[in-house]
Amino acid sequence: MTLSVIIPTYNERDSLPRLLARLRELQRRLPIEVVVVDDASPDGTGDLAERFARERALPIVVVHRDRKAGLASAVLAGALAARGGVVSVMDADLSHPPELLVELAARVSSGADVAVASRYMPGGGIEAWPWRRRAASRAATWLARVVLGLRVHDPLSGFFAVRRELMTQARYMGIGYKLLVEILATHPRARVVEVPYRFVDREHGASKLSAAEIVDYVRLLLTLRLKGRTWNSAHS
Repeated sequence: MTLSVIIPTYNERDSLPRLLARLRELQRRLPIEVVVVDDASPDGTGDLAERFARERALPIVVVHRDRKAGLASAVLAGALAARGGVVSVMDADLSHPPELLVELAARVSSGADVAVASRYMPGGGIEAWPWRRRAASRAATWLARVVLGLRVHDPLSGFFAVRRELMTQARYMGIGYKLLVEILATHPRARVVEVPYRFVDREHGASKLSAAEIVDYVRLLLTLRLKGRTWNSAHS
């Protein structure tokens, strides 16, 4: 089964070529296509992705958006352009090891609805993060688990794979930068597996997390909690 790898980009010109080179190596083990969703990067990331697509060393589809419109909505746009039966999401900044895609895709192909690359289960971890960032990540993860009742160790992972229809046949709000938490909350009966991995901080550029995105995240949790209560009331 072909795996569609969605890579949202904004100013990732330095890291994208190295990531695509590693994905080309994976073709020996896994049929893949790459969907690059570029939010009008000023550094020319979108044009660079088009150049790699024309070389045809790797199947690449490039989706151009006219502005920076949020990570979650970029992933949803990529899913609509994807053709594989399994869709995965990963960052372009080399913080996610592409070699793990083989196992994530295998887990979905063998029956899981969602396969999550987890930092917070035994065997996982985070490298080179300052304590403030670690504390903020842990707090955000705890909040998602408490507010939404999720049992997944790492519901805020940005590295995961799903059955394509799970992403394309539901209506998502696509708010902010963490789509996985909305997928899990929208499909509480989904079969979820977690695979441990070690997150490595980005090698190029700076984190794009902003105060506005943190506000959007809190708003997303509250909206999902309200939707959950409404759904439960209607079906009780």
